[in-house]
Amino acid sequence: MDPKPNPAIAHTAASHDGPIETDAVIVGAGPVGLFQVFELGLLEVKAHIIDSLGYPGGQCIELYPDKPIYDIPAVPMCTGKELTDSLLKQIEPFNATFHLGQEVTLVAKREDGRFDLETSRGTRFLTKTIFIAGGVGSFQPRLLKVEGLDAFNDTQVHYRVRNPGQFAGKHLVIIGGGDSALDWTLNFVQEGPHQAESVILIHRRDGFRAAPASVAKMRDLCAAYEMQFIVGQVSGCEVSDERLTGLKVTGSDGVTRLVPLDMLLVFFGLSPKLGPIAEWGLGIERKQVTVDTEKFETTVPGIFAVGDINTYPGKKKLILSGFHEAALAAFGAAPYIFPNNRIHLQYTTTSPKLHKVLGVETPVFD
Repeated sequence: MDPKPNPAIAHTAASHDGPIETDAVIVGAGPVGLFQVFELGLLEVKAHIIDSLGYPGGQCIELYPDKPIYDIPAVPMCTGKELTDSLLKQIEPFNATFHLGQEVTLVAKREDGRFDLETSRGTRFLTKTIFIAGGVGSFQPRLLKVEGLDAFNDTQVHYRVRNPGQFAGKHLVIIGGGDSALDWTLNFVQEGPHQAESVILIHRRDGFRAAPASVAKMRDLCAAYEMQFIVGQVSGCEVSDERLTGLKVTGSDGVTRLVPLDMLLVFFGLSPKLGPIAEWGLGIERKQVTVDTEKFETTVPGIFAVGDINTYPGKKKLILSGFHEAALAAFGAAPYIFPNNRIHLQYTTTSPKLHKVLGVETPVFD
């Protein structure tokens, strides 16, 4: 995916002889990380934001940019890309500095309570607070392990859809039994700019983990001979003239058949890894960071965790829950950033101070 430049991410770090001194560093530029910029901005805290991807949006952009989202308050439907674009527009007034394509490799707390932080590109920070908004952490797709197949990764074999148009008019094979596999199967079968020439879905069994409505639609399409579904395991591949031309699929009857293809999409899910976060001395429970529910602070004072990366009693992995957590985390961080100030709750509807911060005029009511 190659998103268009956005004014909100025009701010990049200049060269520094020493560490960049700042009030807040956000690790993760997904929807919750972007909204954390907004909530800090309302408190007049400028943030630096780091992400391992080369663009903001996190999983929304990386995994399902065109998939509809229906549970964002007051937004009946938007895609992952549309949500990301709207959040970037919302944070424009706060001039956050983005450090993309790099991971945090070191976090160490100083005696004065501030943190030394360093990234894989050697960018160094001295910050008063850290906000972990890294989704499920560092995630990699689970691979289809067939000898010789990895030679075609990112050319004919894909584990995520960055550009649906590249599959249009192709003989496409999709492997998997979850929502991603079924959603993209239906997307490439239906008429439109991304329609494939043919679609074959392969799954190891006849049961699915996907939404029942999607499974029913898939079966209807098979009955109408608009696509094909095969139960079986991939046991090998066929290559001709240095191109992948087919998969060997062994069915439950023990018979191995050759399935021809132009392109292969594999959806076996993600393998989440906390990566260096696991070494920061934080409370960890089942690969998630434990937090309180007052400030969403971790077991290390001054480090907060919001979104899918955290866990607490009653936790629900929803984007809207992450937005709530980001608001409380911003207020929880304020005493570290402004130790001599009392922070009052203000409303964007009526506060002249917030209107100034946002760069909007204060409305006059008759």
